[in-house]
Amino acid sequence: MRQQSEQPDRSLPIWALLILVMVLVGMAMPIQSRVNTALAAEIGSATLAATISFLTGLLVMIVVTTTTSTGRRAVRRVRPALRSGQVRWWYLLAGCVGAYFVLTQTLTVGFIGVAVFSVAVITGQTVGGLLWDRIGLGPAGRKMISPFRVLGAILTLVAVAWTVSPHLTAAGRGVDWLILVLLPAAAGFLNSGQQALNGRQAAAYGPVPTTLINFLTGSTVLLAVWGIQAVATGIGPALSPVWWHYLGGPLGIVFIGAGAVLVAKVGVLVTAMGMIAGQLVGSLVLEVVVPTAGSIVAFATVAGTGLTLVAVVLASLPDIRRSRAQP
Repeated sequence: MRQQSEQPDRSLPIWALLILVMVLVGMAMPIQSRVNTALAAEIGSATLAATISFLTGLLVMIVVTTTTSTGRRAVRRVRPALRSGQVRWWYLLAGCVGAYFVLTQTLTVGFIGVAVFSVAVITGQTVGGLLWDRIGLGPAGRKMISPFRVLGAILTLVAVAWTVSPHLTAAGRGVDWLILVLLPAAAGFLNSGQQALNGRQAAAYGPVPTTLINFLTGSTVLLAVWGIQAVATGIGPALSPVWWHYLGGPLGIVFIGAGAVLVAKVGVLVTAMGMIAGQLVGSLVLEVVVPTAGSIVAFATVAGTGLTLVAVVLASLPDIRRSRAQP
């Protein structure tokens, strides 16, 4: 792993564009969650819905890879990257984290609520982003834990807690379920590591094979879990007649593919924080435009979402200043 990150010379408009892209990519996650939730309600199985989501994403990536010359060339670079050691074999297991994330969501949301789940995941993502950047797991190399980065991470956690505070107050759950919070926190922590490994793969052979491999490994894990569940409970396959219920996979492609590219450019922490801001912005837009039962849009919801954007800029300042100072 590289010991020091190389910061390209980027102008302020380029940094602004990168932050905007991170936010837009992050917005895909709450939309995907809404789609998968609707699919699960339609077919009566959250595990099967997650499996279908991964399989549709895998199908799209297979089509993209096999029908485009760019995709075929990129896939041919995978084996040389593995042989040379540029990509370790265990990097290819990053997609299993996505499967774990979905399964954790299925197991815990009903007990701890969506708001607490979100706080736990984002806490894990933020802590993981700091750690993975510090040890240099991502392709951008090691990044020092500067006061700006720590302050930005803390501000992100405060902003998220403020954003979801109306939901937390409304939940009113007891303390006996708090241990379940560790599962989504671990999912968030591992998710930031997944982005780092995806970034290394994308640097070696591009985002197309990286995304394809993620969906392949994730689909394998979920198929195995659903198969065991189907044998144990007798759940049969089912399909939804609603076309948009199958958009979860394509939305995941955006999240995984773009995230792999962004990690290489700005590091794990800033990418995670930018996507967190996008998740909150996307959730806010959904609650305003397409509200569901229990949707709450209060001052804290809007102000906390805005504060996450400030946190992203704050955490990015060291890299922005460093790149601007280069001749």
